[in-house]
Amino acid sequence: MAASITHPALSSLYKINSNINGIYSLISFNRRISISSVRSSSAVATETEASGRGVRVSGVLVLIAQAGEPRSERMAVDQDWTAVYPTAASFKPAAVPLPVRMGYPVKRGVPPAKKGNLELIKIPNFLHLTPVAIKKHCEALKRDSVTEWPSALDSDEKCMKRFPIQVQSKEFVSAGLSLRNPDARIVTLKVKLSSLNLDDHARKKMIKLSEERYCKDTDTLTITTDSCPLRKQNYDYAMYLLTVLYHESWKTEAWEQEKTRADMEEYEWEDSPSQKKVLDTLLRMRALGAKDEVEEGTREELLGQPVVQEYRDTMLRLKNEGETEENLHKYKEAVKKLFNI
Repeated sequence: MAASITHPALSSLYKINSNINGIYSLISFNRRISISSVRSSSAVATETEASGRGVRVSGVLVLIAQAGEPRSERMAVDQDWTAVYPTAASFKPAAVPLPVRMGYPVKRGVPPAKKGNLELIKIPNFLHLTPVAIKKHCEALKRDSVTEWPSALDSDEKCMKRFPIQVQSKEFVSAGLSLRNPDARIVTLKVKLSSLNLDDHARKKMIKLSEERYCKDTDTLTITTDSCPLRKQNYDYAMYLLTVLYHESWKTEAWEQEKTRADMEEYEWEDSPSQKKVLDTLLRMRALGAKDEVEEGTREELLGQPVVQEYRDTMLRLKNEGETEENLHKYKEAVKKLFNI
């Protein structure tokens, strides 16, 4: 009777023991599965290494991509380089078939190679601006944005006659952090005074107002503007200055009427004492019998003789340039020819 009675405490211990045995069995089962998986993986790896093509999963061979040789080793000699570097880009070791090296040489060796070289990646390069690429860009601009050159303008003289004003500016190609260059806004305007519609008074006044901007040797007025932040503004300002100079030169102020010959900037031959003395001397020589030298004896003909024109040029050079040895020698020879000495 007592043997058939089950104590509640013993029943609980039995349940706990059963649960522990079940957990142990589950752990043992998982361990066997893990060991089997490791063995299967080792077998697959061995098969993969043997075949060299891929992994077989459930009877299907899965191919694995393998790294091939660099692109630089497969490039043709006559390839289109503009397709490799069409635009500005960092250095690509696999795309540049050149033995480029850069960096600090370790232990007196050679600089590091291009593969994995950060020094080559940090710096900018001009691999996209080869002569062939620049030529393609120019052809594209010529085809889309540029018109044909006029056939009538076949010489520099004709171009200067049709377009007397020359405007110069600079373009800069930058590879730094900023594409802006302060010198790109500077505009230089050049024009010859002989191409402008100026009389003697307006020409001299424009030269006086221009000061050092006028070059006497080339007869060129140069205006340089750089005070504005943009090139277009400097161009407009240069054209404005030229317009103001032109119109101001044609104005005649009241005080300019009081200007005498002694106030002139240069020596003038017309109506000068030298011209009058030469004319009087030639008239007296004609009265003495030298009628063969002058056909009509008029004032214009006397002053238009080659010897008189040579004397005029030497006198202007002597007065305006100064008494140099060369000018004095030419003046002496002109006087001797004038008086037939």
